Formats: sequence, C-alpha cells, structure tokens
Amino acid sequence: MMYDPMMTAPMRDDLTSAGVQSLESADAVDALLSPGQGTQLVVVNSVCGCAAANARPGVKLAMKNDVKPDTVATVFAGVDREATNKARSYFKGFMPSSPSMALLKDGECVFMLQRHEIEGRAPEDIASALSKAFAEHCA
Repeated sequence: MMYDPMMTAPMRDDLTSAGVQSLESADAVDALLSPGQGTQLVVVNSVCGCAAANARPGVKLAMKNDVKPDTVATVFAGVDREATNKARSYFKGFMPSSPSMALLKDGECVFMLQRHEIEGRAPEDIASALSKAFAEHCA
C-alpha cells in the first residue's frame, strides 16, 4: 500500500528540516551509497507511531554529535517504494523493517537498528546506540 505523499509530508519534513537528505529514487540511493562515498546513515522512515515517538527524535539527537556520518539520508517506506527497495538492497543480512536505521561505510552495512530495536526505546537510547556506532565507524 502506498501512502499519500501529502499526508506523509510532515513526517518527511521532520527529518529533512533537521538536515537529513531525502532520497526519493533508486538512482539517488545508488549515487549516495556507492563505494567510495564515505559513511552514510540511512533512515527508513515510516508512518508508524514508533517512527514519530522514537526513531525520528533519536536520529535528530544523534545528529548533534561531533562525530557523525558524512551523510544522513532517508527513504520513506510506503511512499518512495523504489528508493526504499534499493536502500534495503544494501542492508545485506537484514529483513526489511520500518522504521530502521542503517550505517553504511563504502557501500557496506556496518550497523543496523531494526524496528524491534527501536519500538519502545526512548529517543535518547536510540541516539546513544547511533552515537556508539558513529564513534566506531565514522571517526
């Protein structure tokens, strides 16, 4: 099922207004995630409550770190189908999950938070997990 982009615009804007790049096509995903592009955090955004209460606030908190990925981007599950499927193709070994967050380094997934690791966790806990991954892979 595809969601109305007008309905989901505030959910997308919640991240893009914080400096997160929106990837809306498979080509845009490939351009960002190809080897040699450094480190990227890719957030699979969602309309669910845990995306609003936990995932997006956690990402915004983590972006305040001194050490962070070269790029932070988002695809929107249920809206940007091609981009979401292409991003998930880089998350080898992980089942599709919305919301989720993947840290990639030179095109390889080096850290992943899936829905079951986001749901019910405070934004500060999510930011802490991301911060630790940033320190390990982005320094």
